[in-house]
Amino acid sequence: MDIKSILELHELAVKDAVNYPHSRALRNELQKEDGKHFVGVAGPRGVGKTVLLKQMAAADPEALYLTLDVLDRSEDVFGLIKTLNHKYGFQRFFLDEVHFYPQFDQVLKKIYDFLDVHVTFTSSVALALNQSAYDLSRRTVLRSMNPFSFREYLFFRHHLRLDPLVPEQIFSKGWTSEHLRAGIYFDEYLQGGLMPFALNEPEPLEILKNILVTVIRKDIPTVARLLIDELDVIAKLVEFIGRSGVDGINYTSLSKNLGITKYKAEQYLGLLEKAFVLQRIFPKGTNVLKEPKVLMALPYRLLYRELEDAVGGLREDFFAEMMRHSGMPIHYLKTKRGAKTPDYLLGDGTVIEIGGKGKGFTQFKDVKANRKFIFTHSDQTDGIRRPLFMLGYLG
Repeated sequence: MDIKSILELHELAVKDAVNYPHSRALRNELQKEDGKHFVGVAGPRGVGKTVLLKQMAAADPEALYLTLDVLDRSEDVFGLIKTLNHKYGFQRFFLDEVHFYPQFDQVLKKIYDFLDVHVTFTSSVALALNQSAYDLSRRTVLRSMNPFSFREYLFFRHHLRLDPLVPEQIFSKGWTSEHLRAGIYFDEYLQGGLMPFALNEPEPLEILKNILVTVIRKDIPTVARLLIDELDVIAKLVEFIGRSGVDGINYTSLSKNLGITKYKAEQYLGLLEKAFVLQRIFPKGTNVLKEPKVLMALPYRLLYRELEDAVGGLREDFFAEMMRHSGMPIHYLKTKRGAKTPDYLLGDGTVIEIGGKGKGFTQFKDVKANRKFIFTHSDQTDGIRRPLFMLGYLG
C-alpha cells in the first residue's frame, strides 16, 4: 500500500473518532504510560480497541493510525514506519490487529531498536501478544481491554456514574442504594449489553454471531497451524458447549462427544480462551482430575439457547468474567466422589455459590471456609445472600 493511501485511511480514522465522545478508562491509563517501551492491548473483537486507537490518534497531531489487516502480507511495515517518521514527522503509531501481519513481533523489535518512535498495538488474539511478549522482552508492556463491566455499562448506556466497589464492600453490604437500584438493568446487560458495539446496534447477537465466525475462521488460524477440517471441529465444539449445561463440560466430555482426542480438546479450548470466546476454571481439592470447568465469555451462550434456558450458565459466565476483570483468582470446587459442593472458591478462601432467587444453603453442608456467600440473580441481601450484579461493580 502506498503512503498516500495510508494517510487517507488515517484521516478517515481521525474523523471517525469524533463519533465516540466517551472513552474507556484504559485510554487514560495508556496516556499516562511513560518511557520508551511499546504497549500491546489485547481484547476480544468488538470490545472497542479500534475506537481506542482512533481516539488517541485523533488527539495527537504527531500520531498515525494504521490497521495491519488492510496490508499485503509481503508489505514492508518497518519501511513504511520509517518513511512516515522521517519524511512526514509522525512520532507515535497506533497499529491495529497486528496478529494479521506475519512475524509482527520481529518487526516491532526492529522498529524499537532502530527508530525513535513509540508504538501502541492491538490484537484480538491474546496468544499472539503473549508470544510476542517473550520475544520483545523489556520492549513491550501488555494491557487487557475487557468488555464493559456492569458499572461501565450503566455509565455508557444509562449515564449512571457509580463508584467502583471492592470485594469487602460487597460481602459487608457496603454499597449505596443507587448501586442496588441499578440492578434493574442487569438482565439487559447479560443479553449483550456488555459489548460496546451494542450501544449502537439493536441486535447485538447478530453482530456477535459474525464476530465468532471471524474469530474461528480468520483470527485463530493466524496464530495456530490448523487444517480447514479442524476449524469446522472448533466451530462444533463451541456450539456443543453453548447448547450444553455448565456442569460436565471438560476435556473428557468434549473428546467423547466430538470424536477428538483429549489433547486436541485441550488445544482447541486453549486457542478459544486466548481468542476470548471461552474461559477455563480449574478445580481446587485433593485427588481430583485436573480438568477444567469450561465457561463461555458473555454473551456467546445466547447464540445457541434462549435466555430462559441459558440463564443458569450466563450467571456463572458473568461471575467468572467479573473475577477475571478484577484479578481475583478462582477455582471450582469438586469432591473426591463428585458430591454436590458450592460452585467456587476465591483466592482469599471465600466460598461462593451462584444461582437463582430460590438458591438455598444445602450446598454448604460440611464445607469448611472462612466465609460463605450465595450470589443470587435477584436483589436479595438477607443473611449470606448477595445480589449477583454487585460483582459488576468491582474494579
